[in-house]
Order: sequence, then C-alpha cells, then structure tokens
Amino acid sequence: MNYATIIIIAAIVLLIVAIVVANIKIVPQSKAYVIERLGAYSTTWQTGLHVKIPVIERIAKTVSLKEQVADFPPQPVITKDNVTMQIDTVVFYQITDPKLYTYGVESPIAAIENLTATTLRNIIGDMELDHTLTSRDTINAQIRVILDEATDPWGIKVNRVELKNIFPPREIQDAMEKQMKAERERREAILRAEGEKASAILVAQGEKESKILTAEGDKASAILRAEAIKESKIREAEGEAQAILSVQEATAKAIELINAANPSQAVLTIKSLEAFEKAADGKATKIIIPSEIQGIAGLSSALKGIVTDGSN
Repeated sequence: MNYATIIIIAAIVLLIVAIVVANIKIVPQSKAYVIERLGAYSTTWQTGLHVKIPVIERIAKTVSLKEQVADFPPQPVITKDNVTMQIDTVVFYQITDPKLYTYGVESPIAAIENLTATTLRNIIGDMELDHTLTSRDTINAQIRVILDEATDPWGIKVNRVELKNIFPPREIQDAMEKQMKAERERREAILRAEGEKASAILVAQGEKESKILTAEGDKASAILRAEAIKESKIREAEGEAQAILSVQEATAKAIELINAANPSQAVLTIKSLEAFEKAADGKATKIIIPSEIQGIAGLSSALKGIVTDGSN
C-alpha cells in the first residue's frame, strides 16, 4: 500500500467520522425535534441524544414546549349599544403535540390572533359598554374556552387569555371621568354628613353625661350638706342635753349637800324667799306666798326695816 492510498483511506475515514458527528443531535430540555424521512413525518425526538440518518432524514421543525405569550395589538370591537372600542389581548399558550403544531396549521400564531379577534368581537357584540367594562373575567374565560377548543387540532393548549387594555372613545372616557368625579363627590358629601352626624351625637352624649355628672355632683353635695346640718343639730342637741344633765347633776348635788347640812326651817324659809325674789325679778305683778312662810316673810321685812333705820 503506497502513501497515496493511505491518504485516501484516511480522508474517507475522516469524512465518515465528520458525517457521523454532524448527524449526532442532542435535544435540550423543553425542546422537541420533528423528524422527516424522505419528506414524510417519521418521529419526534424528545430530550436526549439522537442520531440522524444523513440525506434520508432531516429536522423539519424545532418546537419549544415552554408556555409562551402572544401579545396581540388592539382590535376594534363594537358593543351591543353601538360603542366602538379598542381592545388588546394577551394569550398564554403551550405546545402539547409538536407533530400537530408542525402540520396542523401554516401560521399558528397568526391563526390564534385572528381567532382571538373574531371571538372577541362575537362576545363583545352581545354586551353593552358598562357590562363590558365590568366583566373582564367572564370575557377572559369565554375566549379561553373557545380558543382552547379551536386550537386543540393544532397541538396547542390555551392556558389563559387576558384583556390587557380596553380603550373606549374619548367622549365616553370624558363622560366616565365626570361620572366618577360626581360619584366621588357624592361619597365625600355622604362621609362628611356622617362625620358631622357622629360628631353631633358625640357632643350631645357628652353634654348629657356632663349634665348627669353635674346633677349627681349637686345631689352628692346636697346630701353632704344635709348630713352636715344633721350632724350639727345632733351635736347641738347632745350639747344641750349635756348642759341640762350638768344642771340637773349640779342641782342634785346641791340638794344632796343641803340635805347633808340638815338646815333649819328658818334657813329653808329664807332660801324659799330668795327663790321667790329671783322668780319675780321685778317683772311679776303678783306673787302668791304660801301661808307657812308668810310669818317669816313679815319678820324678815321688819328685820330689814330695823337694819335700814340703824344705818341711817
């Protein structure tokens, strides 16, 4: 074997190795390769190592199995009450069958966009403006169900549909803003009135409680004053009773002393006359003197006259 033959064999081996290496394919995670053999669908490669037959097989399409987002531009729609609006939608979808996705429809995204626009027009056409603005969740759910059913033959699953923006006409927006402003002013007036009412109620309750406390204070003061007067009268009465008792005790003591001294009848008669003198005190017009002391009284007067003459 000469040198030229060796070079040819080496070249052929290198070519074969290069062809084999070039046809070794590694499918990454969340990807799928659609393989055609001689122009017809053959198989779908999932994640892993695969070897493609040169010339006979080819990779027809590389499909992403991740959830994808399609943001469509605003579409003009007309409501039931003849209001034209611009609505843009966002569709979240995922390819579940790479074969159907490859051969089911020519332009899947364009097909979904057109289907979304027509479905949106059909749904909004049966709704009035106010209902449209307050029923986003209902519209989203209806569009998702219709799209999911329609895209199933294309190997696509529609997970969510969201109305991104709703743009009513300028005059409608102005009217809505005025309405919202009036509603806010109405709520503000209601809140202010409720605040004033609550304040008035609190003030009235405060005045009522103040009057009650004042009345209770006056009542307590009157009770204390009455108790003080009662206590004063009780002490005054006790003082008078004590004074009377002291006088009675003194009288009893005097009588006891007199009895202890055993005075004569003449002394008792003189003391009686002194008592009558104090009783009269120059104010009485008539004094009745008992008969038993009348003689002593005359004797006393005679003695008093004698004493008076002797002094002269």
